[in-house]
Amino acid sequence: MLKTKIGTVEAIMIVLVIVVAHTMLSLPRDILSTMKSASIINLIYVGIISIFFSYFIYRMFKRFPGMDIIDISELLGGKIFKNIIGTIFIVYFMISSSLMLRNFCESIKIIYYPMTDIFFIIAFFVIAICIVNRLSFNSSLKTNLIILPIALCSIIFLFFANTNEFIPQRMFPIFGDSAFNTFVLGLGNLASFSGIAFLYFLPPRLQDPKKFKNIALVSAGISTIYLILTVATLLFMFSFFVKTNEISPLYNATRYIEFGSFFQRLESVFLLIWILVFACYISIVTKFSMSIFKKLTNIETKKPLIDIFGLFILVAALFPKNYAISQEFESNIYPCLVLGIVFILGMSILILANLRKRKELKHE
Repeated sequence: MLKTKIGTVEAIMIVLVIVVAHTMLSLPRDILSTMKSASIINLIYVGIISIFFSYFIYRMFKRFPGMDIIDISELLGGKIFKNIIGTIFIVYFMISSSLMLRNFCESIKIIYYPMTDIFFIIAFFVIAICIVNRLSFNSSLKTNLIILPIALCSIIFLFFANTNEFIPQRMFPIFGDSAFNTFVLGLGNLASFSGIAFLYFLPPRLQDPKKFKNIALVSAGISTIYLILTVATLLFMFSFFVKTNEISPLYNATRYIEFGSFFQRLESVFLLIWILVFACYISIVTKFSMSIFKKLTNIETKKPLIDIFGLFILVAALFPKNYAISQEFESNIYPCLVLGIVFILGMSILILANLRKRKELKHE
């Protein structure tokens, strides 16, 4: 169990860091390619649903103060079930973050280091993460507390700085191909709110557990606004009906920003911010994974795990033979994992545990 506690704002930023990191890759383009002109209305729709889910998680945890989903799994199905659920979340966090890191490093390679082996770029991140993880848990959170607001503000800046390039008519027809595609098939875009996964592990770590409701609702609300801004920027600027294998769409949008002859080519500043965000994301995911592993194994210190988890990230990131395979994971496999593990499995455990708790209280 963590010795340090997490503040309310820090907790909100933890949930947001996954969403922000994933928009640095192809998430906005994937939403646009499926929803087309209905992308904005679809994100408003799934954003409201994600806020409902976040509130539902808060309600489900009220019966289990001071517990996370691993503790609740043990109450529901014993130690074996606890180990299974913990292992599933560790594998989900580590595999997804490793392959996202591969995709991000591939983008950096394309932009700045086309002649450099991808191994060295990934290894640079892994070494940095291993060094950071040797510090206290809250050191990463405080860094994230500084970097993430800058990243959020950069997207707001990106939106307004490109308004002269916007063609608002691209949001019509507002329901895209059909209302069925927007509101039924479009439910799959709930996977964009993958930061909800951290809500399952925050309650016992909060300085003020009473603020868990605010954390859940505010993080989901900010995620919704953030996603709408990123997708709206691309929707109004570019033709999105043809899929491409280009680098991060948001990076392309930054190249259009100009303020006279002095403030030009600001994409390097954006890329630096995004590199820091990605480093925070990988560091936080790794620390939560190690925390889960410690809970499953009852080991006293995390130090032996740091290099092991770092090596796992490196190997997993290098496992895909090429960029196309890791992109396939990001676009098609990862959303299924989020829906299956974060929304279906996590919610099912909470519902079953609450039903069992209610039944026990009735018998008493």
